[in-house]
Amino acid sequence: MARYDIEISATAEKQIRKIPQKDQIVVFRRIQELATQPRPQGSRKLQGYDDVYRIRVRNYRILYSVEDKHLIIIILKVGHRRDVYR
Repeated sequence: MARYDIEISATAEKQIRKIPQKDQIVVFRRIQELATQPRPQGSRKLQGYDDVYRIRVRNYRILYSVEDKHLIIIILKVGHRRDVYR
């Protein structure tokens, strides 16, 4: 199976820095897992978008886009479940 490259947007990078340290570790681990499995069990495609998915990590959500042609995953947003969809 092909391995995807992961790009983290500047917005997502800032959002990750605001998360408590213990949760950052779990979030980064899940992001790294996306490289081998871009659509893991529990991921959901967001309505109204072409290739935007979300995965749950504790009380946080990771929103990301998958470009299968170029084998790239772009992390768009990372935030608490109550704020990330705004």
